[in-house]
Amino acid sequence: MDYNRRKFLRQTAGLTSGIALSSFAANMFSEEMLLEQKKKIKKFGLQLWSVRTDMGKDPKETLKQVASFGYKQIESFEGSKGMFWGMSNTEFKSYLDGLGLTIVSSHCDINKDFEKKAAEAAAIGMKYLMCPFKGAQKSIDDYKRFADEFNKKGEICKKNGIRFAYHNHDYSFKEIDGQVPQDVMMKNTDPLLVDFEMDIYWVVTGGHDPEAWMKKYPFRFRACHVKDRIKNATESDASCILGQGSIDFPKILKTAKSWGMEYYIVEHERWDNTTPLKAAEADAAYMKKIKI
Repeated sequence: MDYNRRKFLRQTAGLTSGIALSSFAANMFSEEMLLEQKKKIKKFGLQLWSVRTDMGKDPKETLKQVASFGYKQIESFEGSKGMFWGMSNTEFKSYLDGLGLTIVSSHCDINKDFEKKAAEAAAIGMKYLMCPFKGAQKSIDDYKRFADEFNKKGEICKKNGIRFAYHNHDYSFKEIDGQVPQDVMMKNTDPLLVDFEMDIYWVVTGGHDPEAWMKKYPFRFRACHVKDRIKNATESDASCILGQGSIDFPKILKTAKSWGMEYYIVEHERWDNTTPLKAAEADAAYMKKIKI
């Protein structure tokens, strides 16, 4: 074998080895990137209360902007135009489909036409109807009555193939006669009929640990409101852009996922030096970065 041939073979072997190593490194890098992507929340939603003024003026254009920010899901609420914003349930779904959005739930008045609402929600594939608010009560017995009411609404939802849930505020975490109302409602509702939407902001505002509640009641909190709280705020109404406040969402949402959380819904209720839509856009940018 002459010198030039040996030189060629050595160079070829080195080149082949280099290509193999490069390919191996590329594959490893691709797998690492894939794992990182898997950790991210694939779909997150927006509670339309966050952009209620814009929705009132032009719901279709507002929804189009919400979709452009990267939201894939929405949670509606029942305003003067209803849960479907002046459209029928099927018209609303069709419009959302065209934007790549899905309505997973809605807050609503549970005391009026609830059976009709449950049927309409189920017809377009919604997962939940939710009670958004009850208000602070004077007696623990009042919360026991709420639990009975929720069980009945849960029966109606189950009959239609969807679920019922209650969304908390801070008042249900304030003790009455040595008992925490949230505890009372959760212990007196049937897990087969009633779920809970944890508004993480209001749990923190109420002086409690969201993760402790998730672990205490596994697979009862199936949806959550992701809303940050201004650092060192003393007032109750102190929401801010996600990531700028005091709530450690990467940690909390990782725990939430482990204990049964399915739906991560952004909500924003205070707009300092910004607009509702700009806040929604900034919140979406934050949610895209969270790894759980």
